[in-house]
Amino acid sequence: MGPLAGYKIVEMGGIGPGPMCAMLLADLGADIVRIDRLADPGLGSMPTSRFSLLMRGRRSVSIDTKTEAGKEAVLSLIEKADGLIEGFRPGVMERLGLGPDVALARNPKLVYGRMTGWGQDGPMAQAAGHDINYIALSGVLHAIGRKDEAPVPPLNLVGDFGGGALYLALGLVCGLLEAQKSGKGQVVDAAMVDGAASLMTMFFGLMAAGHWKDERGVNLLDGGTHYYDVYETKDGKYISLGSIEAKFYKQLMELTGLDKENLPPQLDPKSWPIIKARLTEVFKTKTRDEWDDIMLTTDVCYAPVLSIMEATKHPHNTHRKTFVEYDGVVQPAPAPRFSRTEATIQRPPCLPGEHTREAMRDWGITEDTIDGLINQGVIK
Repeated sequence: MGPLAGYKIVEMGGIGPGPMCAMLLADLGADIVRIDRLADPGLGSMPTSRFSLLMRGRRSVSIDTKTEAGKEAVLSLIEKADGLIEGFRPGVMERLGLGPDVALARNPKLVYGRMTGWGQDGPMAQAAGHDINYIALSGVLHAIGRKDEAPVPPLNLVGDFGGGALYLALGLVCGLLEAQKSGKGQVVDAAMVDGAASLMTMFFGLMAAGHWKDERGVNLLDGGTHYYDVYETKDGKYISLGSIEAKFYKQLMELTGLDKENLPPQLDPKSWPIIKARLTEVFKTKTRDEWDDIMLTTDVCYAPVLSIMEATKHPHNTHRKTFVEYDGVVQPAPAPRFSRTEATIQRPPCLPGEHTREAMRDWGITEDTIDGLINQGVIK
């Protein structure tokens, strides 16, 4: 029973950040009903299987939302919900008759969460896009990559999941807390371009202070320095360094043996290529495992660069149970952790319409109503 146990949330079926947000809230205990399209769920929803891990933790009902009876069925669930998640282009929910005005009229305490790439308004609000586009417009993508090379897309972690799902989850939880005080719901407009920009806040401060250049691969945290970077080892694998502070850097020099060389000062930018070249040579003299034996658990700020599957087996991660096997699939465990109200995976990924009768009944829809909707072909 996680900290959100007792809260009910309606999720309108979609892909990417919306499902990620719903997964996070379900892991924290919320009772979430996902509404998938009745026909051809692959067009408006992510085709699901036991491996579609973003769909874990909640139940799915299939409803034809383009019919009056289907719209009314969704509204009957919304009436009983504390929150809602939708990730359509601006105006789609309104055209379905399920927009914020209608939903809040039926349920004044509803926290109506909206996830888009560009936001609910603005010149680009109606344009199609994906993570790479949102982080490009917010300045994030430009900042990631090597000097004199093209920007490097950081998977879809920054726009979809960091700037999108996490910000919507935060917005929904804040809205739920505020609704407890005011008795009133509201709309949460979570745009991935806004969230990605927000993640860059520290770097705008550094730039304003003259400590960050608006270019790639020449700064403290973007691989520009020798003491915050990755290095190849003898066996073709990689290690990571983050020896920023002087006392950590001193230990790095000692453990690599470079303290015996007359190298330039750590913080002189002109010296960075020189020392980086020496570190590159040194790290190639031993395997990754050998460097682990020397540096792991020291204050060098060191860790091996693990593959996805290697990460699941590392002793620290296994001790922490950072990854778990659930329903035969190894996957990241719920996060963060709570001392009393433990977050847990509630159920395996849902299939479209898999729980229609069960979920609607548990949310207070009568059996007669459910049977009537099935007979009309409105739900499946």
